Amino acid sequence: MSGPIYVITDPGAPLDLATQARAAALGGAAWVQLRDKTASDADLLALARQLLPEMRALGATLVINDRVEVAIAAGADGLHIGQGDGDVQAIRAQIGPDMILGLSIETLDQARALPPGVDYIGAGPLRATATKPDAAAPIGFDGLAQIARAVSVPCYAIGGLGLADIPALKATEVAGMAVVSAVTRAPDPQAATQALLQEWSL
Repeated sequence: MSGPIYVITDPGAPLDLATQARAAALGGAAWVQLRDKTASDADLLALARQLLPEMRALGATLVINDRVEVAIAAGADGLHIGQGDGDVQAIRAQIGPDMILGLSIETLDQARALPPGVDYIGAGPLRATATKPDAAAPIGFDGLAQIARAVSVPCYAIGGLGLADIPALKATEVAGMAVVSAVTRAPDPQAATQALLQEWSL
């Protein structure tokens, strides 16, 4: 697993999810997470099957948010789950050993109790964000640094992040940043992704 920029699709953004995903991958995002809480499993599966070969051709890892059955049926590269999405080890057994499994971590205690079978974590929210109104309390940069140090897997920060946050994020030694609005609601999502990647590389 490599690459610091992780883009999550946004059904509320001006562009459709497929266009968002393509723009992110073309811009150099190493990770693209297909997230749409309102879509049916059938619609999400169809979209995942459409996008998977495109993402792989562009060098991006396609991750499905929450939907275990969709991830399995699509043969997706990865699945990302939250704290309330079920037993992590049972889900790992369900998806098999080869699919990447990500887990949202909201507190230091959760990080310290990270179950086996998780390949990376998404830590946050760093600050409040409009794209996930039910998110937990913000952890801030200090909380992020503590969580990143508490786990032995790559840690991606999430929660209202943008270009200006990159120097502070890099100081916490996280593997990268997960973004939604900074890319999906930008005038040019591909250029926005490229800018994030370039800034991180400095």
